[in-house]
Amino acid sequence: MAMAMQQETELNKKTGNRQKFVQALFFFAGTVSLVLGAVGMVLPLLPTTPLLLLALGCYCKSSERMTRWVLTNKYFGNYIRRYREGKGIPLKTKIVALATLWVTISFSAFFIVNRWWIVQLILFTIAIAVSAHIIRLPTYKENKH
Repeated sequence: MAMAMQQETELNKKTGNRQKFVQALFFFAGTVSLVLGAVGMVLPLLPTTPLLLLALGCYCKSSERMTRWVLTNKYFGNYIRRYREGKGIPLKTKIVALATLWVTISFSAFFIVNRWWIVQLILFTIAIAVSAHIIRLPTYKENKH
């Protein structure tokens, strides 16, 4: 009987350590995604929304405090909440995102990889896909009451 209890205690320790390790991995992945998503807000080659949503999902699995922080953050909290609720993004954000996307993709395609047509094709395919996604998102209109 004592041996069974000892084995159960060891199993619980191993399970607890495994859970802590998995939580730490989720926390790390969430932090990396959050940083990349934040960078993506100014660098259009990184997909901001999926990275921020991935960060939120990882934090939901690892840290209540970080989940609350992301959802209430003054820079991207509203952005994530509106996206999750299907309310979309403001028209100004869409225009800036599309303009920045096409300027940077075009610059990269014509001046950085101008001799590699396959890379140019890939860049413009990505730009078209991202543009279609942005255009299809609902346009958020603020109530100014």
